[in-house]
Amino acid sequence: MRDYLANEVRNVTVLGHSGAGKSSVVEACMYFTKQIDRFGKNNDGTTALNFDPEEGKRGLSVYCHLAPVEWKNKKINFIDTPGYMDYEGEEVTGLTIGDNALIVVNAKEGIEAGTERAWKEAVTRRKLPTIFFINKMDDEHAHFDKVYGELHEKFGKSVIPFELPIMKDGKIIGSVNILRKKAWYYDNPKNAQEVPDELADQVEEYYAEIAEAIAMADDELMEKFFEGEEFDEHEIARGLRIGVKNGDIRPVYCGAAINQTGIERLMDLITEYFPSYAEKGTVKALSAKGEEVTMETNENEALSVFIFKTVVDPFVGKISYLKVMSGVLTSDSQVYNTKKDANEKIGQINVISGKFQQVVGKLFTGDIGAVVKLQYTETNDTLCTKAKAVRYPEIAYPEPMLGYAISPKTKADEDKLSVGIRNLMQEDGTIRLDNNAETHEQVLYGLGDQHIDLILSKLKAKYRVEVITKEPTVQYRETIRGKAEAQGKYKKQNGGAGQYGDVWVRFEPVESDEMVFAEEVFGGAVPKQYFPPVEQGLRDCMEKGPLAGFKVVGVKATLYDGSYHPVDSKEVAFKEAARLAYNKAMPNAKPALLEPIGKVTIMAPESYTGTLMGDITKRRGLILDMGMNDEGDQQIVAEVPMAEMLTYANELRAMTQGRGRYVLAFDRYQTAPKEVADKVIAASKTKE
Repeated sequence: MRDYLANEVRNVTVLGHSGAGKSSVVEACMYFTKQIDRFGKNNDGTTALNFDPEEGKRGLSVYCHLAPVEWKNKKINFIDTPGYMDYEGEEVTGLTIGDNALIVVNAKEGIEAGTERAWKEAVTRRKLPTIFFINKMDDEHAHFDKVYGELHEKFGKSVIPFELPIMKDGKIIGSVNILRKKAWYYDNPKNAQEVPDELADQVEEYYAEIAEAIAMADDELMEKFFEGEEFDEHEIARGLRIGVKNGDIRPVYCGAAINQTGIERLMDLITEYFPSYAEKGTVKALSAKGEEVTMETNENEALSVFIFKTVVDPFVGKISYLKVMSGVLTSDSQVYNTKKDANEKIGQINVISGKFQQVVGKLFTGDIGAVVKLQYTETNDTLCTKAKAVRYPEIAYPEPMLGYAISPKTKADEDKLSVGIRNLMQEDGTIRLDNNAETHEQVLYGLGDQHIDLILSKLKAKYRVEVITKEPTVQYRETIRGKAEAQGKYKKQNGGAGQYGDVWVRFEPVESDEMVFAEEVFGGAVPKQYFPPVEQGLRDCMEKGPLAGFKVVGVKATLYDGSYHPVDSKEVAFKEAARLAYNKAMPNAKPALLEPIGKVTIMAPESYTGTLMGDITKRRGLILDMGMNDEGDQQIVAEVPMAEMLTYANELRAMTQGRGRYVLAFDRYQTAPKEVADKVIAASKTKE
């Protein structure tokens, strides 16, 4: 593979619903350009892209994969992404480095949840130039007109077909190129023929739409259009490039990846009309001082490289996937990591193509590759020259919300579990591990059950650790609603020096997240040197409340009297006396259970509003606000008990057919209803 300059590279992120055939389309391009000599199968891991054992086991993509192909003196870097929502982090990774989007749609199923998500991510949020490819036209139930109609209605008039299939007896026998108004048949692919009569009106209608869209791209073309003149071939090409780049035109092509149908024309469309990385002109970065810096997207600019993915390979070591944002990256060069304030030595540079890799001497602006064994560098780091130190914005991963408490099956595997999770977190930015000091649980967070299953499966396969999972303990709190006081007197004599401590403590409610300690001792009844042990003893007791053993908050404890012995009184005795006072008084201070309340923001299509509101009510939630967000989704803000949200990630997905998302954060504690408190208290008794 030769070197390619920034204006020769097209970085294309491939998106769509799981099962639409994204990997097959990319693999068909690889096969057509003779990069591979056979098609593999998803379910046995023999494909050039979905080669990981976990992908073979699941029969679908779970990672984003690179597949560069050379076509007509251009290089197309395909970034194949998973369509299943649990692997959305990989999709976001692919979108971060892609400059264009190819959305693959199933010709039988039409628009699905993954199609809508792809549009939102690629077009609504990132404004990427976009092409649709209606795949699986070889299916007997495929219906181009129906699927195109859905796309046009859902995503607007910029979605325009550039090709129509010619069908006979339920099978595609050829296609019509709308721009050229010519037909090609598969049994005679080199000779253009006239458009079939039954498609002539459609072709004229769609050609008029394309011509109008082209005219909108340029004032000169618009003038010619309104004067009723036909565009020549060069004007069409110019107008289309402008229209696709600015989003006024989003072409729709069709074909069948497995049969290689439409693949050649798709690659033509990509190389002719998708903008190169160089056409961006500039990209924004931050200097070492946090000031905005403009970097030119060409080879003459100072070197800057963004690390978008890390893989920890047990044999090779750490593999860092990168995109050259500016300048030229050469092997055996030294670069500067702005974030880590450290120098790195670039060794061998590889171009990654699915499960294959090829060594190259350099990578030019806009190109994508990988290097191995960088010492300090991790995902989201920027490598550059020290003379012009910059850093690029980090990837904004979706927040993992589904958590399970995990522990190794055997105590001896604790270290291996720690190492495994740490390595997997380097590879996957949507994994989070919380070490909860209060519940003594390690809580693993992911995007859904399939994502959690993938993590546990990799821990077992790569690190030989089997893991037990359970729902995490909900962190309730306890408080008091009344006032109580008690004496705590500790006296112990075992021959020789004894132990003596005597305190009177008053407990009452107070607005505080912790215990508030005060003293009102008069006349030296308790010497001042014993105040700290009394306070410490009470704080230790507050870690375990009288109702269900949860931490106690909102209590003021006042030491107001007591006595001491000049010989036998010791700090440990007063600490124990405080514990006795706590145990006597707290049950009489009207103890109450507090439950954690979270604030949740749910985003989903408006059609699911009623279902979601009803579900929030069932979870004892309170809706605070509703309205449409900038992406056209209904946004619901509510307060819901955290105990009711443990598995909400899975349930929301089921209610919205994968179209809903949410973020949840702890807000406050409030008194738990009696039926909830009784249940929690009863459950705590069974654990004792």
